[in-house]
Amino acid sequence: MTFSLPRRHVLQRILLGLVVVAIAGYLALALFVHPSNARDWSPDQERLATAEFSGDSVRVHNVRSAIYRSTTDYDVRWQERSYDLRRIESVWFVVEPFADWRGPAHTFLSFGFGNDEYVAISAEIRKERGESFSPLRGLLRQYELTYIVGDERDLIGLRTNHRHDDVHLYPVRADRDAARQLFVSMLERANALAAKPEFYNTLGNTCTSNIVDHVNLLLPEPIPFSYKTLLPAYSDDLAFDLGLIDTNLPREQFRTAFRINGLARDHADHADFSAAIRSHQRD
Repeated sequence: MTFSLPRRHVLQRILLGLVVVAIAGYLALALFVHPSNARDWSPDQERLATAEFSGDSVRVHNVRSAIYRSTTDYDVRWQERSYDLRRIESVWFVVEPFADWRGPAHTFLSFGFGNDEYVAISAEIRKERGESFSPLRGLLRQYELTYIVGDERDLIGLRTNHRHDDVHLYPVRADRDAARQLFVSMLERANALAAKPEFYNTLGNTCTSNIVDHVNLLLPEPIPFSYKTLLPAYSDDLAFDLGLIDTNLPREQFRTAFRINGLARDHADHADFSAAIRSHQRD
C-alpha cells in the first residue's frame, strides 16, 4: 500500500525548503562576505568624504565637484572645503524618480549656508569600476554604502542634465539648530563609514532609510514605517503629510511646482546654478 501527500502539503514542503535554502544562503553571505573600503572603485566614488570638526567649523575632505560631458565621460575634482556651522540657513530634500513606474528613486539632502552656497550629501551604493545598480544585488551584500559630499552642480546637474531623470527640490521646515544637527550627523556618519565600511541593503540601509535615521534624531516622534520609504519616489508624499516640506501648496500641486529640470538645464553652466534652480520659489 502506498500513500501520497495532498498537493497542498507538497507545495508547503517545497516552499519551506526554498525558505530554508534562502536563509542558509544569506547566513553564508553574512559569514564569508565582508564590506571593504579597498576595491577597484568607479572614479566618481574612488574617494571617501571625511570631516574634521573644530568648534563651530568643519573641514570636509574629498568634496566632489565633477564636470560631466555625459554619464560616462566626466572629470572628477576632489576638493577640501571648510564650512562655518553657524551659517547654515536651510535644508533641502531632493527626490529623483528613475523608473517608468513610480516607486524606485534616489533621495538626498542639500544644505544652504547663505550667499547661495550649498553642499549636498548623498548616501549611495559605492560602485566598483564597471558596476551598475541592481535591487537584487543590493539584497545580497554586493555593494558598500558611501556618503558623497559634493556640489549641487555635480549631484543635481548629473541627474537633471545627463541622466535626464525628473528631479524635485523641496525646502524642508527646519530651524538653524536642526539644520546644523542634521548636517553634523551626516558628516559623522560619513566618518563612520570611512572607518568601518557597511553594506548597502535594498530594504534596510538605503539612501532614504539613512535620511530617515538622521531626521529621527531631531523629531519628538520618529517617522512611522511606511511603504513610502521602501519606494522612495513616494517619500515626498510622506514628507508632505508629516509637514516637513515648507510649502503652502495643496497636495495635487506641490510635486509639479518643485520639479527643477528646466531651470537646471537652462542654467547648467552658470555660476549661479544653485540660486537659479530655486528661482521658481522667488517668483
